[in-house]
Amino acid sequence: MQIPKWTSREFIFDFPSDKFPFILERLRGTAARIEELTRNLPREKLTAPGPGNAWSIQEHVGHLIDLDELHDGRIDDYINNAEVLRPADMENKKTYAAAHNKRDLSALLAEFRSARNHFIRRLEKLNPEKTALHPRLKKPMRVVDMAFFVSEHDDHHLALMRLLI
Repeated sequence: MQIPKWTSREFIFDFPSDKFPFILERLRGTAARIEELTRNLPREKLTAPGPGNAWSIQEHVGHLIDLDELHDGRIDDYINNAEVLRPADMENKKTYAAAHNKRDLSALLAEFRSARNHFIRRLEKLNPEKTALHPRLKKPMRVVDMAFFVSEHDDHHLALMRLLI
């Protein structure tokens, strides 16, 4: 099974903002889903590169940690009434430089859970209808849309991790 590239995905943000609590719940569950997926896997499996030298399972986990910094910054953008959200580093320089495979998985999982909980606590304080332009998609993105976008991105990487298993 081939999973399309993340950047090839298109999004239509036309659902009502009353879906926000459900999307937040989905975001809360990502850490547990990663923990369940990676439980009892040997280090060799966790750090083995994917096909074509793609990221390992641990590198996918690390990437999600790396991106929570972007998501947290975008919350600042909403708070500061920015017209356009800050852009992502589409080359993923932080993930490539981080050497996530050299780290202990339990430390990565704890860091992800902490970063994600911080992100969710901040998200919960925002008006889900607040809007700014997403720089790559070139469309307005409400806070509820950003939460959905992040949850879809989580699932994208969880699916890639599952393929590596």
